Amino acid sequence: MAAAQEKAPVVCCGGGAAAARRDAPGSSPRGAIVAAAAGAAGKVSMSAADERVAAAVVGGGGAVMEEIAAAVQPTTAKVSSKGIPIMTRAQRSHPLDPLSAAEIAVAVATVRAAGKSPEERDSMRFVEAVLLEPEKNVVALADAYFFPPFQPSLLPRTKGSAVIPSRLPPRRAKLTVYNRQSNETSIWIVELSEVHAAARGGHHRGKVIASEVVPDVQPAMDAMEYAECEATVKGYPPFIEAMKRRGVDDMDLVMVDAWCAGYYGDADAPSRRLAKPLIFCRTDSDSPMENGYARPVEGIHVVVDMQNNVVIEFEDRKLVPLPPSDHLRNYTSGETRGGVDRSDLKPLIINQPEGPSFRINGYFVEWQKWNFRIGFTPKEGLVIYSVAYVDGSRGRRPIAHRLSFVEMVVPYGDPNEPHYRKNAFDAGEDGLGKNAHSLKKGCDCLGYIKYFDAHFTNFTGGVETIENCVCLHEEDHGILWKHQDWRTGLAEVRRSRRLTVSFICTVANYEYGFYWHFYQDGKIESEVKLTGILSLGALMPGESRKYGTTIAPGLYAPVHQHFFVARMDMAVDCKPNETHNQVVEVNVKVESAGTHNVHNNSFYAEEKLLKSELQAMRDCDPSSARHWIVRNTRAVNRTGQPTGYKLVPGSNCLPLALPEAKFLRRAGFLKHNLWVTQYKSDEVFPGGEFPNQNPRIHEGLATWVKKDRPLEETDIVLWYVFGLTHIPRLEDWPVMPVERIGFMLMPHGFFNCSPAVDVPPAASDADIKEAESPKAIQNGLISKL
Repeated sequence: MAAAQEKAPVVCCGGGAAAARRDAPGSSPRGAIVAAAAGAAGKVSMSAADERVAAAVVGGGGAVMEEIAAAVQPTTAKVSSKGIPIMTRAQRSHPLDPLSAAEIAVAVATVRAAGKSPEERDSMRFVEAVLLEPEKNVVALADAYFFPPFQPSLLPRTKGSAVIPSRLPPRRAKLTVYNRQSNETSIWIVELSEVHAAARGGHHRGKVIASEVVPDVQPAMDAMEYAECEATVKGYPPFIEAMKRRGVDDMDLVMVDAWCAGYYGDADAPSRRLAKPLIFCRTDSDSPMENGYARPVEGIHVVVDMQNNVVIEFEDRKLVPLPPSDHLRNYTSGETRGGVDRSDLKPLIINQPEGPSFRINGYFVEWQKWNFRIGFTPKEGLVIYSVAYVDGSRGRRPIAHRLSFVEMVVPYGDPNEPHYRKNAFDAGEDGLGKNAHSLKKGCDCLGYIKYFDAHFTNFTGGVETIENCVCLHEEDHGILWKHQDWRTGLAEVRRSRRLTVSFICTVANYEYGFYWHFYQDGKIESEVKLTGILSLGALMPGESRKYGTTIAPGLYAPVHQHFFVARMDMAVDCKPNETHNQVVEVNVKVESAGTHNVHNNSFYAEEKLLKSELQAMRDCDPSSARHWIVRNTRAVNRTGQPTGYKLVPGSNCLPLALPEAKFLRRAGFLKHNLWVTQYKSDEVFPGGEFPNQNPRIHEGLATWVKKDRPLEETDIVLWYVFGLTHIPRLEDWPVMPVERIGFMLMPHGFFNCSPAVDVPPAASDADIKEAESPKAIQNGLISKL
């Protein structure tokens, strides 16, 4: 993923004190600042004074920052005749930056060159190339001394001064490779060189650190395979004959969606790479924008061997007529839809004449008192790293190390063929990031926008770029807080503004928008927006089904659920390598009748410490206002209570399926709304790394927690599972209006008072206050009294 050029200029700087950008009276001269910063990166101990100077150089810009970057971000060092280290090259990529296009090319070329034979190299298919994220202490070192804004306080202090290495360890890539010849899946670790990737255009091979064949798995499907599957099915003579029996001669009208097979028995074992496609058919219209999902083809059973691109099972089981052409099927504008667009909508202009309030330096974002890093992976899509809040004299206070969506599952509730086997694992089987698309200003995002591009490897090893993949912008969010004194008539009101980071992906018929909102009062909101087209079924004439909603003649939408899993590697008030967090559950209790509740109105909040992983498998309970607080066991607020952040659930549900449902053997993590684990770097995906055709029961999160590791004071990871039950409406057709679902991370004793009290009034509010005379206020008070 790469930072794209903005459509309008954006302030790009490291952030921090303006005094560090000039030789202000009383400040260090430019040479002293650069020397101090360079010393912070050298193989020497830093004095307290040097630390203060380096910490002050957090904004920077122009020649000063160029000098500091060259001095502070070395990858190699030579020694002069006088024994003084000479830094010869800048380290350009932060350890958490997504892989660049050049780095992906290096990694792919390295793996391909390591093949043992020409046949093996030709058979390699590259499912994924992603950054192998370093340990947290490497990230802390990079943020403290190698990348502006410099934050030496991030490293835990030891006796004396810390010795700082002259360079960071090399970046590494992790590649998932499917061998089409042998039907084997392997994982490769490649060490990348900054020189190879940047200076040589990605043509030089890196270094293979490790490679391993993973038995009994199938990796995620790729877009190239979708196209191959469609071509294979549409070219299969028995399928052509089956479509002719349904009145379709033109194969160009046929749409084949290659759904993964799931796992229902030995026939779905990963010894074969399988797809069980769903079939749809457009009408005889020539319009490329016609909604082909309006005519599902039922009664045809197809299984495709994706390794060899051949149909291995085919049966025309039941001749179900195609639904008649629905005049409401299309969703394009105006006449192309067969309708008329409304004409009374006036322009709404979002304008920031002085530019945005955020600042960007590479993938580092600063906004108000928030700062964090943006990442992106093929499976998860958007990743938010190193979330912190700058809190006055307490400085930078960490909240979370890593936030992302690691899986989503969509099970259907119709027992009929083919709907019972529709239970897509959209992250593990397809990839949320790989299915993201370019966002358009004025449509997907409004206002002053910063876009980021994303880079991926395609199935054959080429590098593809999704431009404007991630959108970052500010939004007005109504009233932040308000109070009016009835005696004086004076009112104080502040408007809320939030920073939004988002991406949108399309997985077959549905669209999902994933959003992280940062608020001025310290809240973080996670939101998913669901839209797109329903996955429909065809009905026999006069037939209806209780497992769905009839949308049009011969057409119905089955009931289904959407589940999302947010993984939150928390670090509330914790520096890197500190493990001082725990989780408590809070439930509201009604006081029993008696001396403590003589008026029958008493209730109170009761806390319970979740001491181990098995004890921390919890479900939402709106009747008790249940929520969970991540607390720091060593940091306190002004009342002496532990600082914390609470997870506030939104609307939620659990799977509406019996425990024996086949999809639950791969999705045991759906059985509870909350899981808490000790941090472990290789525990990322709750259904395991390869859920496609996975024969193993409850692999992943449901198995990890059986270790029952202690949670009373450790490095905490929250897994929040939330979902909605979709009973389709006629109003969801032909395209579904956005539905929203999510949750909130909210400060709970983290601050000593409201962090939003210092938000300034809007200009119009200030003008009104100045215009109010004391006499008018006095007269108003007298009239009220």
